Amino acid sequence: MAETSSAPSRALGFWTCTALVVGNTIAVGIFLTPAALAPYGLNAVPAWVITIVGCVLLAIVFSGLAQQYPADDGPYNYTQRAFGSGTSFYVLWCYWVSTWVTNATIATGVVGYLSILVPALQSQPWLPPVTALSMLWLFVLINTLGIRTAAWMQMVTTVLKLLPQVGIVILGAWLFVVHPSLYVAHIPPNPASLRDILAGSTIALYSMLGIECAMMPAGKVIDPARTIPRATIVGTLVTALLYLCVSVVPMLLIPQAELSASNAPFADLFGNYMGAQYGRWVAFFVVVSGLGALNGWTLIVGDLTQTFARHGNFPQVLGKVNSRAAPVYALVLTGIAASLTLVLNYNPSMAKVFTFLINLVAAANLPLYLACSLAVLTLWRRGEINRVGRRQLVWFGAALFAAIYCVWSFVGVGREPLLWAVALAAMGIPFQFWARMTRRTLVRETP
Repeated sequence: MAETSSAPSRALGFWTCTALVVGNTIAVGIFLTPAALAPYGLNAVPAWVITIVGCVLLAIVFSGLAQQYPADDGPYNYTQRAFGSGTSFYVLWCYWVSTWVTNATIATGVVGYLSILVPALQSQPWLPPVTALSMLWLFVLINTLGIRTAAWMQMVTTVLKLLPQVGIVILGAWLFVVHPSLYVAHIPPNPASLRDILAGSTIALYSMLGIECAMMPAGKVIDPARTIPRATIVGTLVTALLYLCVSVVPMLLIPQAELSASNAPFADLFGNYMGAQYGRWVAFFVVVSGLGALNGWTLIVGDLTQTFARHGNFPQVLGKVNSRAAPVYALVLTGIAASLTLVLNYNPSMAKVFTFLINLVAAANLPLYLACSLAVLTLWRRGEINRVGRRQLVWFGAALFAAIYCVWSFVGVGREPLLWAVALAAMGIPFQFWARMTRRTLVRETP
């Protein structure tokens, strides 16, 4: 393997970045979200509206930072400018860990749906974890072939995964025209409740994690000042509108008790109104959706690991790239971490712990969102950002309300996941200490 400089190669354009946002956000979770939101009844609608508004505000924040600092290395540099390298490290550390935990979660979910298509996977207890591990390492291999190969894979899977979402919208519209009475036959009886809206918006936020994905590999984006803002806004809006539609349609067409107990609400919806054979097609598209997200998150976590190495927070070897400009060592390291997490998931005694990690992922992502929002406000106050112009005022306002939304989401996540997120940040202290000692040693040894 030929090793070259770790300097990033710019190969990601608008469509690829948009596919990263849409493809990484739409994974396996949205196929279960209608069931998770069903207990909250119509409170799920304002919960989704709050989440969509909050995510659009965050998209404006990310877009403005990319426009203001096009030469920066993504959110690492953005937060470093505002709060210093220490805070930047801990915010991105939490995000880094949550990313490879997400990969393990996605691989597990994909195998669950794949067993519907390939029943033989259920014949031996060791087959599901081996299959999931194989998927993890398949996408590590694909990403070692270079960012262009990974980007092509992301484009194809994103187009495919949008098909069932569009199918839900078309089915819902057709039933509304032909049988409008169906939409009032199963209206959930839940009264309006702020507590339910808060809890529902947290679930919805978990489904929206990934809107920052065009910003993360900023050093590899062509014309980042133009590409990242457009891809982030477009990707966020497309995903949010699809999510709102595909969550509301099952909620109104499937009885609440049935939807709450469903393990595959999309398959049930198609099965109820079009025939049971469509359930297998839904399973197929869930698998495609999960594989696309697995590919995209592997790209992101490899790039983020390389970023840490470039800034001296991880060993320099993790910043090395091969002849195709792929961070091989970074990809292998995060592949091993995801594999260990996945193996723990398939240990029955650890099932409950791993289920809790899903909530932890949401809590671990929020520091990045809040830090980027506060970075805009901080740099604005210092006068390091131009304050003149309507666009700048919109950016400032978006950052202010995005920060408020993040605090709202922190409350919704709950105390226990937040405490675990703090513990997660504490796990990074030895790495930060090592990085500082290493930099001091290099300074002393430099003539």
